[in-house]
Amino acid sequence: MTSLTLPSCQYRSFMDPARAEWRVGVCRLVERAGNLKRATSGSSGFDLASAEEQQLTILPGAVALVRTGLALELPPGLEGQVRSRSGLAARSSVVVLNSPGTIDSDYRGEVKVVLANFGNAPFSVSPGDRIAQLVFAQVPTVCFVAVDELSTTERGSGGFGSSGHMPIESTPEKSPSHCRDTPAGIEEERLGSVPFALDQHVPGASD
Repeated sequence: MTSLTLPSCQYRSFMDPARAEWRVGVCRLVERAGNLKRATSGSSGFDLASAEEQQLTILPGAVALVRTGLALELPPGLEGQVRSRSGLAARSSVVVLNSPGTIDSDYRGEVKVVLANFGNAPFSVSPGDRIAQLVFAQVPTVCFVAVDELSTTERGSGGFGSSGHMPIESTPEKSPSHCRDTPAGIEEERLGSVPFALDQHVPGASD
C-alpha cells in the first residue's frame, strides 16, 4: 500500500535535548487512521483506533487482526508496547491476545492489533473505535557474560508458581528478651502471638 505524503511522515525520531523527550515518526497510511493521543495528561498509553474500512465483528472465541493505519519510526533504544484497554477487557472480555505486543525500533510496517474475544457475545469494532493503547518503554543495552555458576538466592530454581505457595512454618518459642532489641524484632514478636487457623477467612483475600 502506498503511504500518503503527509507532514507526519517527514519527522524523524530523535531525542530532543531541549525538552528531554523522545521524538517518534508517525506515518498515516490511510486518511481514516486515528491520531495518537492520551486521554489525560497523566495517561501512560496513547489510544490506538481501528482504521478498518467497515465494521468488523469478532465472534466469541475468535481472533481478529485489526488495522490502525499507522506506521512508526522509533529511535534505537525505544520500544512500543501494544496493550489491552481495561474497559474492553472488563466489559466485553476483549483483549490484545499477545499483550503487550512489541513494536521494534527497526519495524516500518503498519501497526496492527491482535484482538481476541473471550466473551460470550459477538463484539463489533467500528472504524475509529479505540481498541488498544500504545505505551513506550526504553530498551537497555545488555551484554551476556558466560559464567560457570550462578549466584545463590532464596528462591533458587523454583518457578511456575512456586513463589505463590510458601510453606507455613511453626514459630519457635522465644524468650521475653529475644525480640526486643530492634523495632523489626518487636513487630515480629507481636505478630507471632496472634493465633492463626488454616481455615480462617482473611477479609479482602482472594478465594
